[in-house]
Amino acid sequence: MTTYVLATDHVDTSARLCDYLISRLEDSDTVHAVNSLYGSDKTESQEIRDGKEALSVIRSRLGAIATIETRQFVRGNDPDEDVLVHAEDVDADELVIGVKKRTPTAKVVFGSAAQSILLQTDRPTAVVPLTDIES
Repeated sequence: MTTYVLATDHVDTSARLCDYLISRLEDSDTVHAVNSLYGSDKTESQEIRDGKEALSVIRSRLGAIATIETRQFVRGNDPDEDVLVHAEDVDADELVIGVKKRTPTAKVVFGSAAQSILLQTDRPTAVVPLTDIES
């Protein structure tokens, strides 16, 4: 029995993460899909709907194979913090995250949730490339 935590922010990201994970899942596994948004004036209602839709993709793609739990956090935390805390709370065996190619300027100015997760976690983490997905 393996417990996975998937971090998603878009339906296309969810699809890619599912493509990676689907052949690895067994019926005794549990997948915790997480969508984290900042909240307050930093989050539009459309972003909340998009996050729920991203979680729905994971539920529909993987639900027949394993147990799926979804969480959308909108509580003022950085997304990487929510993912890492949730992974600890569920004692995740593995994290699954997507990464997009970014320019050097974007790396400095905007930071990276994926980079932060990789630098802070002590859990095995699968990194799925999202190079041809539009932001």
